[in-house]
Amino acid sequence: MLGYALRRLAFLLPQLLAVASLAFLIVRLAPGGPFDREQVMTTAVRARLEAAAGLDRPLPAQYLAYLGGLVRGDLGQSLSLRDTPVRVVVATALPVSLRLGALALLFATPLGLGLGVLAAVRRGGRLDRGIASAAALVLALPTFVTAPLLGLLFGVWLRWLPVAGDEPGRPLDLVLPVVALGLPTAALLARLMRARVLEVLDAPFVTAARARGLSARTVYLRYVLPPALAPVLGHLGSSAAAILAGSLVVETVFGLPGFGRILVEAALARDYPLVLGQVVVYAALVGVTNLAADLGAVALDPSLRRGVRS
Repeated sequence: MLGYALRRLAFLLPQLLAVASLAFLIVRLAPGGPFDREQVMTTAVRARLEAAAGLDRPLPAQYLAYLGGLVRGDLGQSLSLRDTPVRVVVATALPVSLRLGALALLFATPLGLGLGVLAAVRRGGRLDRGIASAAALVLALPTFVTAPLLGLLFGVWLRWLPVAGDEPGRPLDLVLPVVALGLPTAALLARLMRARVLEVLDAPFVTAARARGLSARTVYLRYVLPPALAPVLGHLGSSAAAILAGSLVVETVFGLPGFGRILVEAALARDYPLVLGQVVVYAALVGVTNLAADLGAVALDPSLRRGVRS
């Protein structure tokens, strides 16, 4: 297991390099520049600003300087937030997004898995059809639609929950963002879990367990859920990545000072160092989360352990 984890971590490094290189190319080829939103300035002033930011050098030289900074752990200086290192912005905003993402995953995982098992147990019944219809509806609606709808319903019309802000000591501020961010993941996990439970229920070892007279509770807890959970947990890595991507919309809609909202603002301002630094951190988080989900799946399913050792 340790060797597998180390091999995956070693493979993560070239992935991060590829992501960083592609992101550098995309942001530099995008139209506009970091000083286009400034007030009217002379050519000389613009030239001095670009020289101070290192933008007057050839693109290959800028790329090599960028990679050199990454190797040293230096993400550069923000161009829109003057005199602020990118690492400071990341250290300030990332905890907000990590807390939001963790709460959304904690909300979505038991809800999705529980509904999936319930739908499989009631296969073909009204409850099964209702869960399937609700999951399809949630997955069909993008987050930028569900988030404002939740805010409008529970914040504006019913006035049950706040629709913006993240004040200390006000946990209700995070209810709507967590629900909006976690619902698509819960719907996806419910569909995956239902399909996997139905597949395992038809397996010969489950039939043999039932033939021995074991209770339904024992059959599910000992013989059905462990092999059914393993591949579903393998999807938690991609689910966490989807939650991180969805935080861009949710944080903007609900006014949270998180990583996603700052990334949107940095992209609009053409703040090259801030955008690139956040993209690299996002990629690292997704890679580590995928690794953790795969290790969890391997721990649950003995058949996967043999593949890991080989």
